[in-house]
Amino acid sequence: MTGLDRTRPVAVVGTGTMGQGIAQVALVAGHPVLLHDAVPGRAEQAAATIAARLDRLVEKGRLSADESRAAQDRLKPAASLADLADCGLVVEAVLEQLDVKQALFRELEAVVPADCLLATNTSSLSVTAIAGGLESPGRFVGLHFFNPAPLLPLVEVVTGFATAETAATRAYDTVKAWGKSPVRCADTPGFIVNRVARPFYAEALRAYEERVADPATVDAVLRECGGFKMGPFELTDLIGQDVNEAVTRSVWESFFQDPRFTPALAQRRLVESGRLGRKTGHGWYDYAEGAVRPEPALQERVPAPAEVVVHGRLGPAEPLVGLIEKAGVVVRREASESPFIGLPCGARLFSATEGVMASSHGDAVQFDLARDYAATSLIAVAPSRAASDAALREAVGLFHALGKQVAVVADVPGLIVARTVAMLFDVALDALDRGVAGADDIDTAMRLGVNYPAGPLEWGESVGLERLYDLLNRMHDQQPTGRYAPSLGLRRRVHAQEETVRP
Repeated sequence: MTGLDRTRPVAVVGTGTMGQGIAQVALVAGHPVLLHDAVPGRAEQAAATIAARLDRLVEKGRLSADESRAAQDRLKPAASLADLADCGLVVEAVLEQLDVKQALFRELEAVVPADCLLATNTSSLSVTAIAGGLESPGRFVGLHFFNPAPLLPLVEVVTGFATAETAATRAYDTVKAWGKSPVRCADTPGFIVNRVARPFYAEALRAYEERVADPATVDAVLRECGGFKMGPFELTDLIGQDVNEAVTRSVWESFFQDPRFTPALAQRRLVESGRLGRKTGHGWYDYAEGAVRPEPALQERVPAPAEVVVHGRLGPAEPLVGLIEKAGVVVRREASESPFIGLPCGARLFSATEGVMASSHGDAVQFDLARDYAATSLIAVAPSRAASDAALREAVGLFHALGKQVAVVADVPGLIVARTVAMLFDVALDALDRGVAGADDIDTAMRLGVNYPAGPLEWGESVGLERLYDLLNRMHDQQPTGRYAPSLGLRRRVHAQEETVRP
């Protein structure tokens, strides 16, 4: 381990919510901590706030009284940058303005010792650009904490173009010693989390604009069926529509308007209307006192068919076969290259991971991908335009027999969960192939940073590369803007698999 010795002071410049959180983390880890803010009096206020938080940790039994007193004794406001002359690490958490950060670090470079690490907590600016005016940019890194810093474990350790490997390793080891879960990544727009997470919001917004389902239903499907902690509409209301849209726009513009990251007009209109989410009392949902939260559109219970015929292997939906049998529905199996469940009325019921619309099969219904078909309480299904009433009724009844609620949505490739997982996987795979981060770091970042039920690379592998490739290709065929075109890395992997199995 090459982390910073606990006797070396850590300074935090900028004492807003994030700065206070980072200072608390370093303080509890055992470092002397100096707080500095350009506004007179704010460092003292921040020190008092942190001390009060430490006292609350004592009340909750998470810190002993002696530990709290010792930590508070190590916390000092710093009147000027000159007071930081003995620090081993300075973390900046000031305004997200490039010129402000550049000027600050030029001043710091003239004050701190040569072995002092300089770190920015930026979430949207280029670490390389911030360090661009320094004489010694090799000691400059990004340390992107997630809010609230004392609670969330993830820290993205960002290596700028000129960052020395020794500096990045020392920064990584330091935050790991603080009890955090650091991941290494290159300096690219959005780093790992804000880059890879874009499709989670973007596909929900696109589904809304395509009238696949209303926000409450999309949220419920991704939450209950996909296993995400929150749906994208309720989550962006919590984050702030303006904040979420600004990050999306920043990533999109930084990638020279890559169509995969295109902002949604629906969200722009919401921001323009001032409906920014919880903080304004209204976003996708109304948060006024007494407001009724809209419910997902669920189907009334109908009886299950007596038997079904399972053609071929159902891929990631194969666990459904055992669940159907357990529910008392007779299952017959037939060999087939085209996997689907045959209903008594003659209609086909097939998985959205096949990447085709139900309408391409005539009398047919498709169902969405689930993270865990046994555990999920909700399934989304979509009938084709030609689907008979019997086809929809039998499909809905079959899932009801499994103890699932059913939401009927519009027929589009990939429905809701499958298209989201496909895009998350492809964007993550592209980040991997471009050297943004390693596979383990990408998956760890998405699990810890945004509470995904699984890392997107791991999840995509379990669904199957060819399935996701076919799904994206078919979506691209219908909307040839480049948004859904499979990444070069996914194409290469699928073609390599094809070469392997070719006689």
